[in-house]
Amino acid sequence: MPILAHAGLLLTWDLAAHLGITFFWLLLAFVGLILGSRRLASLKGPSGALILTVAVLVRALMLPLPSTLSDDIERYLWDGKVVGAGFDPYLYEPNAPELRELRDEAWERLPHRQVPTVYPPLAMAVFSVASRLPAPAFALKVLLTLFDLAACALLLLLARAVSLPTSRVAWYAWNPLVTLEVAGMGHVDGLGVACMVLLAVCLSRRPRWIGVAALAAAGGVLVKLVPLVGLPSWARHSGRPFLFVSITVGVLLVALVPVVVSSGGLPAGLVTYGLDWEFNGPVYEPLWRLIDRLEAPAAISRLLDSIKIRSGEHDFWNQFYPFNYPQLWAKVILGVVLLALLGVPLVRNLPLMGMQWIFGSIILVSATVYPWYLLWVIPWAALMGNRAWLVASATVILSYIPQFTEVSLFPWVYLAVWLPPLIVWTTDRWFTD
Repeated sequence: MPILAHAGLLLTWDLAAHLGITFFWLLLAFVGLILGSRRLASLKGPSGALILTVAVLVRALMLPLPSTLSDDIERYLWDGKVVGAGFDPYLYEPNAPELRELRDEAWERLPHRQVPTVYPPLAMAVFSVASRLPAPAFALKVLLTLFDLAACALLLLLARAVSLPTSRVAWYAWNPLVTLEVAGMGHVDGLGVACMVLLAVCLSRRPRWIGVAALAAAGGVLVKLVPLVGLPSWARHSGRPFLFVSITVGVLLVALVPVVVSSGGLPAGLVTYGLDWEFNGPVYEPLWRLIDRLEAPAAISRLLDSIKIRSGEHDFWNQFYPFNYPQLWAKVILGVVLLALLGVPLVRNLPLMGMQWIFGSIILVSATVYPWYLLWVIPWAALMGNRAWLVASATVILSYIPQFTEVSLFPWVYLAVWLPPLIVWTTDRWFTD
């Protein structure tokens, strides 16, 4: 009976309602990760089987948890249900009258019901499959966990291929943030990361697996659009860039052109995300406040006034005023910075380090950084031994505080999240230089 009681508690435990206890157990899990990885590094002989065994066990513990820290899985399953019913989720938001017959109790809990989906077609396919299975939420978490475990196995192959200690894979395979966000909360990022690790494995064996590499790159983009910016770098590293680009772009065109056509351009959900979403951006948060403090938008408005008067084209220049606000200027500046940062792995042809650089740069300049976004950079930080990003994988969990309490993100939670990784990065730079 006690075992059944504990099992029942695990099945109904609300992490969001018990943030203090949740953070305590996650802290213990990170301490266990540190101690376990050190012990693992000291062992002689192969460690891959042990890494995968523990990875399976920790994910099995997370699977029964209800996804209360994030409601994304509710939206995943709704979008899958919409696809299964024959409707276009890029065209119809959950509040659309056309989808009234699909509404149920889950619809009441949906986030952003006024916004059409932002997820690309491969993610949609997985959502659609899970929505038709018994216990859809649990089924989706199982599917994504299997992909996540595949990423762990592929990381072992990659570590051997590039002559790095396989023990470093534990920093991803046993990372509490990874297990929480994929097996626990059911985030689709686990599938995207698996595609990226497969891509890295294929690139390490070029050019024999270039076709699979291109498909993996396309798969990552079709889970989330984030990897799109890395295609030029990966094409160069493939050794046969024309073939790589041809296959990747060909697959993306087949999958994405129907979306663009049905939406009449960029999907409305994607535009809303780009313009309106913002949360916990490491550079974005202080940058837009600095722009506002310097009263840059007011200066730009005065410039527009002057141009408008001199040119006499009032209607033309009036359309720019709604876009003159600090948050948008910060996004524009960081977009330019990202383009410059992405040129580094392209020019220097960095293989594994390039993966960390690309996804790390995206996170640093993003206006929105939820905890599960760091999953894209953790595999490469693990293999490269980047302590700053690994520390960030622990501290970023604190960003759940403003989502479930009355505590604001800026400045104290923001500093608690990003200051420790910055200190570690600065310290490592001093000692290595």
